Amino acid sequence: MAIRFIKISVVYFVIGVLLGLYMSMAHDYALKGVHVHVNLIGWASFAFAGFVYYLFPSTSSNVYAKLHFWSANIGLPLMMIALTVLILNGAAIATVFTAIGGVLVVFSVIMLAINVLQNVRSAR
Repeated sequence: MAIRFIKISVVYFVIGVLLGLYMSMAHDYALKGVHVHVNLIGWASFAFAGFVYYLFPSTSSNVYAKLHFWSANIGLPLMMIALTVLILNGAAIATVFTAIGGVLVVFSVIMLAINVLQNVRSAR
């Protein structure tokens, strides 16, 4: 689980940086919300989760880790693609998919939190 999260975080880092570069070059910051979420959730949060799962192996092989991984990796792309469509095209149906993706992301964070609170212990 750890290595998966770390590798996926690097992919999101590249996407976030490329989106930031595009916005800067085009002087069009309409997608700043997408840029911020891709970098914060996709890059920073996924990398953090990967490090937690690496440093505390007891957290990486349980149902919470699996739920975290899959709900985050379905929810974030769904939310970001739908938000992009909503911003660029104003398609009202995109609001529904943005919300579904957002709920999946929130669920994934809750799964990570439960996992950490139950399974991360001091070395003492």
